[in-house]
Amino acid sequence: MNRRIITIDCHYIQPAIAAAFLVHEEGEAYFVEANTFHAVPRLLKALDGEGIARENVRWIAVTHVHLDHAGGAFALLEACPGAMIVAHPRAARHLIDPEKLVTSAKKVYGEKVFVELYGDIRPVPEGRVHILEDGEEIPFHGSKLRCIHTRGHANHHFCLVDPVLEGIFTGDSFGLAYPRLQRNGLFIFPSTSPTDFDPKAAMETLDVIINSRSRRAFLTHFGELRDLSRARCQLNELLKISEKLYDEAVAGKEEFDPLRNRFEAELRTNFEKLASRAGLTLTSEDWEMLATDLRLNADGIAFAGIKARPAVDV
Repeated sequence: MNRRIITIDCHYIQPAIAAAFLVHEEGEAYFVEANTFHAVPRLLKALDGEGIARENVRWIAVTHVHLDHAGGAFALLEACPGAMIVAHPRAARHLIDPEKLVTSAKKVYGEKVFVELYGDIRPVPEGRVHILEDGEEIPFHGSKLRCIHTRGHANHHFCLVDPVLEGIFTGDSFGLAYPRLQRNGLFIFPSTSPTDFDPKAAMETLDVIINSRSRRAFLTHFGELRDLSRARCQLNELLKISEKLYDEAVAGKEEFDPLRNRFEAELRTNFEKLASRAGLTLTSEDWEMLATDLRLNADGIAFAGIKARPAVDV
């Protein structure tokens, strides 16, 4: 097989947290994920290191527009004059006009931390965005890359299947498997972060990815995964717990802050149980690394549950 894939550590927050991927064959290339403005020099260094001319990059696929996946899209596109961005229909408009994304992120992080995390974010020219419909195929070096819309983590998420690699780029729809947590085998968990978490859709997406018949999954967080069946079992277990918490949020009356605090504690307990069964003892350093994910996952479940509560007649 002449097609080659490079996993690029984007050093987002710390090493081995977020990746982008470079795929190339006989001088033609595509990227999956653009990470942030700060990471673009790393992506271009990988391209140069493989001896690929920048004008020979055909596609830049961003699985969804969360900023650790798409924040660097405009800068990478500028550096690759022959490329097109490929995106979900719901994501494309935010790439073309990122003002709402930027404003929302700045409210969450504050201006200083936003700049430290994401740097500069500017609009992508509309004429250089190709909107991918579900099941659509795009050409690459004599083969077809297939798009699959995958809800659950986000409503604007898609996965990309490369049949030559026998692989699927899963973004955040098939879990997070940080390398430092794979000390005794697989330990993987879902991302249920705000604002579009849907537990049933997330579990359905696991089946969609398995049914793609891919032998390898390429996770943005982080790298290649080969035991897809085992990963599906772990992810499904934690998604069922997330669904239970979501249902509690829908049926209850708790406000957001106490709800997400309770959910965070329950998720931590269940992470620990799953890790223990996988033969992994989570250290204080592991918990420090997982702190953001636990909080974001609890936020997403609580937010989605409250949003789904029936309207109250007044």
